[in-house]
Amino acid sequence: MTFNFNDIFKSSFTETISTFSATDTLIALGLALVIGLFILFIYKKTFQGVLYSSGFGISLVAITLVTTLIILAISSNVILSLGMVGALSIVRFRTAVKEPLDIAFLFWAISIGIVLGAGLIPLALVGCVFVGIVLLVFAKKKTSDSAYILIVNMENNETEQTVNGLLQTNLKKHCIKSKKVSVSGIEATWEIRLNNDATQFINEISNTAGVKDAVLVSINGDYLM
Repeated sequence: MTFNFNDIFKSSFTETISTFSATDTLIALGLALVIGLFILFIYKKTFQGVLYSSGFGISLVAITLVTTLIILAISSNVILSLGMVGALSIVRFRTAVKEPLDIAFLFWAISIGIVLGAGLIPLALVGCVFVGIVLLVFAKKKTSDSAYILIVNMENNETEQTVNGLLQTNLKKHCIKSKKVSVSGIEATWEIRLNNDATQFINEISNTAGVKDAVLVSINGDYLM
């Protein structure tokens, strides 16, 4: 049995290099970059929070590129795909996602990377445009039925009746959630629905005789005093 110098470099690794297509990779990554920027654009247009995170926006582009690269690597090698699944299974993400819509953008970026890596370019383009239009239409549509929590500290029952009258006059809907009675007074909490996001009534409640303080809290985490 003979063994020569060329057999040292004869391996599956060198065969993989020989089957690598730089053109296909550049096309896939280029499209992933363009679509990732499109996803970032839609994210900025549909963002409804107060503090925009540029890091999360950039991560959407990066996720699209990285997912495309991974699918390109495992699409032509079954053994590599099994090893990649095992390697990625040890990755754990501890960052909390505050907005439910952010999860949709993460899955969108991942799915586009998978589709592009598989070579289904028409599907990636059509799906990206369709999802973008749907998000623009529905995410930018504001609801006039905003939910808030109203907390009022009052001195006596007469003040509570006055506050209830103001709530019936100025609100679309209100429901008592809790009521605490102590020596110092009454603390009541209502779940309320505003009329066209009008919050002027909170000033009237605060100026009512017998009201110690009034706090209006948005259920989604935004505070209005």
